Amino acid sequence: MLKLPKTIKRKKLNWGIAGLGSFAEHAFMPALFLIPAAKLHSVFSHDINRAKSFGDKFGAHEHFNDYDAFLRSGIDAVYIAGANSTHYEQAKKALLAGKSVLCEKPVANTVTEAEELHELANKTGMLFTINYTYRYHPFIQKAKELIETGKLGKILVVQANFNIDLVPGSNFRYNRELAGGGALRDLGTHIIDLFRYLMGEIDEISGYLDNIVYKTEVEDFATAIIKFKKGGYGAFNCSYAAKRGINALVVTGNKGSIRIDNLIGLRNASSKLTISMEGEAQKMFRKRVNKLYRLLKDVNGCFIKRVQPSITSFDGYQNLRYMQILEENARN
Repeated sequence: MLKLPKTIKRKKLNWGIAGLGSFAEHAFMPALFLIPAAKLHSVFSHDINRAKSFGDKFGAHEHFNDYDAFLRSGIDAVYIAGANSTHYEQAKKALLAGKSVLCEKPVANTVTEAEELHELANKTGMLFTINYTYRYHPFIQKAKELIETGKLGKILVVQANFNIDLVPGSNFRYNRELAGGGALRDLGTHIIDLFRYLMGEIDEISGYLDNIVYKTEVEDFATAIIKFKKGGYGAFNCSYAAKRGINALVVTGNKGSIRIDNLIGLRNASSKLTISMEGEAQKMFRKRVNKLYRLLKDVNGCFIKRVQPSITSFDGYQNLRYMQILEENARN
């Protein structure tokens, strides 16, 4: 096991980004700039011209198309943001190089790869977390509190919709080799993570995968029914083919229910929480939250202090395991 300092002895964490797509440019970097204790140091892309233009735009000290050289460039942490098929190898190398890792979801393309990364993170003692931003929304945290304190009573069912319109084109998400799958791997992974966060582990999962609108090599629609180990059920659907999808998460208990609108699929939109409790007037709250900023602030602080963030390599492994079970058993 690597011997690590208790804290990083500098005021700012030096970040490197591997994978310089639209999300890294338009979501990650604006959020990172809001964190005083974070600094972009190096960037990596297989396309050196993209690495240079991205690096110049955001003031990176160095840019690379050699991943090993990138890891040696003085960075403390790596954000792995490329196509899903790159996550495993890049995360593995980063852990072995002694870097803290924030990986995009899903953590890998196969359960075997995800399990290996989990074991490697434990073996090296390196910090590893995953970009499941929805856990960081205050309304999700309130939902978890209401569930765990029993305010909603016994939970009957948790339901979620995550529907967007992603037209086939050059996007890697429609390439099975690069993405590992379609709407389930890209969108359903967030819902499964939220369900585990709110309700614990899953006992059974089954459902359907289909190509309803876009006839490509990966599914544009997925739906699932879930049975939780601690009791209660879950149901969700996700799709790439809804131009005006209405997305919500609903938790129904025998003493009360909650509904969260405009949480899923909208990066910085104002979300609405509705709480309906037995014997009480219905309450509604609205809040605009940058979920990614909240996650990055927490992760950056944890990496500096050498403390494992709440989302772990095991979460990535379990999430992928449940998706693979659904894919293997799905009817279409």
